[in-house]
Amino acid sequence: MLKKARSEMPESVFESERFEIPKVKGHLQGSKTVISNFKIVADTLGRSVEHMMKYLLKELATPGTFTRNMLVLGAKVPASRINDKIRKYASEYVLCPDCGKPDTKIGKEGDLSFMKCQACGSKHQVKSLKAGI
Repeated sequence: MLKKARSEMPESVFESERFEIPKVKGHLQGSKTVISNFKIVADTLGRSVEHMMKYLLKELATPGTFTRNMLVLGAKVPASRINDKIRKYASEYVLCPDCGKPDTKIGKEGDLSFMKCQACGSKHQVKSLKAGI
């Protein structure tokens, strides 16, 4: 009976990873790139839109603005490159270096920024982006 029950369950139940970084959705508009689900990506990662936007603009070396839940980049940027930068952002500012869980919060202590894991309790210094986190 147990084998029959397991065979009828969806495969997603057996996946070990509960956290998945969402892929960006967007389009080109002239010489600009519009990311239409940027706020959703930032909310999923548990970080502010401003912090994540500042990181992406710096990494992609392009100007950009955030309006109506969309990020508009001032250059044509392939989605694969944006997704790579978001994965890099997650590894630096979201995922705990000790346990790998995304249950972290960023806070400031004096001039330093720290990422504290809510799951395992570890605390690590992170690079500041010269703006409020």
